[in-house]
Amino acid sequence: MAFARAARRPLGVFVYSASRRFSCGNEYSTTVASKFESLSQYRSSVSAGYANPVCGFGNFMRSFSSEAPAVVDQMSLIKQLRQRTSAPIKDVKASLVECNWDIEAAQKDLRKRGKVLASKKSSRTAAEGMLAVAQNEGKVAVIELNCETDFVARNDIFQYLALAMAKRALLVENSSQQVPGVFPFGPELFEELKLNLDHPKVNGETTVSNAATEVAAIMGENVKFRRGFLMSKSSAGVLSAYLHTSPQPGLGRLAGIVSLEVEGANTQLEAVQRVGSELAMHVVAAKPLFLSKDLVSSEALANEREILKSQAESTAKSQMAVEKMVEGRLRKYFEDVALMEQKFIVNDSINIKTLVDNLSKEVGSPVKVVDFLRVEVGEGIERLEASDEPVAQTA
Repeated sequence: MAFARAARRPLGVFVYSASRRFSCGNEYSTTVASKFESLSQYRSSVSAGYANPVCGFGNFMRSFSSEAPAVVDQMSLIKQLRQRTSAPIKDVKASLVECNWDIEAAQKDLRKRGKVLASKKSSRTAAEGMLAVAQNEGKVAVIELNCETDFVARNDIFQYLALAMAKRALLVENSSQQVPGVFPFGPELFEELKLNLDHPKVNGETTVSNAATEVAAIMGENVKFRRGFLMSKSSAGVLSAYLHTSPQPGLGRLAGIVSLEVEGANTQLEAVQRVGSELAMHVVAAKPLFLSKDLVSSEALANEREILKSQAESTAKSQMAVEKMVEGRLRKYFEDVALMEQKFIVNDSINIKTLVDNLSKEVGSPVKVVDFLRVEVGEGIERLEASDEPVAQTA
C-alpha cells in the first residue's frame, strides 16, 4: 500500500524519499540511490529534448519506426484501401503493415490473397445471381452470373460486372451467327475474353475469369460466369427483350427475348416493337418450351402421349373413347408448351397465333415469330453441375 501511494507521487519526491529511506547505514543504500539518481537523470534528459512529456514519448517511440506514417495517416490509408477493395479491416491493416504502408502494393497483395481465398470457394454451389442483357441493332446478348446468396447479387460491384460481361458478349463472333437464331455459349468460350473495367473497386483490363475471381474475393462468395446466349436477327427483323424483377436497366432474374420478322419494306415498326415487347413478357410468364406444335420434339410428344393414354385407360372406357380422350388432352398439352398455341396473357380471349395475325393486318405485311428465348437464374443448376452443359428453354 505504501508503495502504491508512493507511485502516485512525483518522481522527484519519490527519489528523495527513497534515498532518505536507504541512507540509514544500509550497505546497499549507495547503490540503490545511484540507480534512482540515474533514473531521474534519464527523465530529465527526455524532458529536455521534448517540451511535452507525452508527445516526447511518442516521438521517442517513432524514432524507432521513422518510416511508418502517423496514426491519423494510418487510419486514412486503412479507410482508403477498405473502400477500394471491401476486404475485412483486419486483412487491410495486415497488408498495409506488410507493404510498409504502400497502398498500391497493399492493394495488389490483397488481390493476391483474395484469389487464393476465392479458389477455395469455387467448389461451393452458386445458384443465385443476375441475368444481364445488352442489345445493339442486330443482336441481343444475355449472360448469367452466379453467386451463393441474393445479398451478393444485389451488390453494385456484382451487378457492374454482370453488365460489363453482357456488353462484352455482344462482341463474341461465331460462324453460327451468320444466320438468325440463338447461339448459346459457355465458360470455355467466354472466360478468357478481355474486359475493360472502370469501377472504383474493380478496374483495368482483365479476363472474364479473373474479374469473376476478383469479385469473389471481395464478396467472400463463389462468383462465376455460368452461361450466355446471343440472339441475332435478319435485316427485316425486330428483337425485343423483357427482364423481370429488374433492380436496374439491363439486369433481372428472368429474361424473355423474342425475334420477329416482317416481310417486305415496312415503315410501321413501332407496332411490331410494341407487340414484340408484350410477347417477350408473355414468354417469361407463360414458360413455353417450343415455338409451335409442329416443333414439339417427337420424344416429348411420345412421353406425353404415353402418360395421357395410361390415364385414359384407367377409366375402363372403350379403346375408341380412350383415343379420343388422348387426342383431346394433347390439344391442351400443345396450348401449354407451344408458344403459338398459348393464350395471350394480356388478353386470354386470343392465342399468340391470332395476335400475330392481327399484327400482320395492322402493319400491312406478314409478320412471323422467328425465335424466342427464356432464361431464369439458377434453372437446371443441378443438371448443369452433372453434365456441364448450358441449360435453357429455347425454340
